[in-house]
Amino acid sequence: MNIETIKETTKFLIQKGFHFPDVGIVLGTGLGQLVNHIKIEAEVDYADIPNFPVSTVEFHSGKLLFGTLENKKVVVMQGRFHLYEGYSLQEITFPIRVLKALGIQTLLISNAAGAINLNFKKGDLMLIEDHINLQGGSPLAFKNVSEFGERFTDMSEPYDLNLRHSIIEIAKAQNIILHKGVYAAVVGPQLETKAEYRYLKIIGADAVGMSTVPEVIVANHLGLAVLAVSVLTDECNPDDLKPVNISEIIALAGQAEPKMISLFKELLKE
Repeated sequence: MNIETIKETTKFLIQKGFHFPDVGIVLGTGLGQLVNHIKIEAEVDYADIPNFPVSTVEFHSGKLLFGTLENKKVVVMQGRFHLYEGYSLQEITFPIRVLKALGIQTLLISNAAGAINLNFKKGDLMLIEDHINLQGGSPLAFKNVSEFGERFTDMSEPYDLNLRHSIIEIAKAQNIILHKGVYAAVVGPQLETKAEYRYLKIIGADAVGMSTVPEVIVANHLGLAVLAVSVLTDECNPDDLKPVNISEIIALAGQAEPKMISLFKELLKE
């Protein structure tokens, strides 16, 4: 990891019109509709950004967008990177470091996840209050990490309390079901076995996915206020487990997404 690389990428984006964003937004699997609500002022494909990884997942479009949403300047990652694509944890989180260098103070993250807590139903939203890192590494585990911030980053409250309180109130006002829970991040790309779902439940997970946690760790390392919401796209009941249909998961994410967009937009207003 190299500070010069981040500077080079940031300079390129500023030249492309990415000027002083307030908020960064990461859009997860099947969650691209938010961009239809943004007054877009600049956009660039990941493939054209120096030092950026390129998304290899067909339903992650791979674009960085800049514009206005609810009178806030936002920079949006439409598509993210995953360990299961063969990237390192440092590569996955490189864009978060660039967003911070561009000027964001707040990071809103979305993902599609499976519901381990069987009181939660597919199509519901879950506010991530805490997480369990089962990805076998840390995006902060590199030699010169202390050039970028405190090596031993505190994770006692990785998801911002004020943002969480605000979005809970917004959900109540809008009559949107917003569960609260613990997100477990696994490597993937294979889905979990019945025994793995049982294990996840035992260790305290309410939902499981293959992203988000590395981004949250780095955001905390950079001192950003973080909020993350999962769209629950399947129910992971080990006693009644059906084969997973990925296209169905994408479709369900798309159906539930308007609720998430509504919450994020109202949060930005506040």
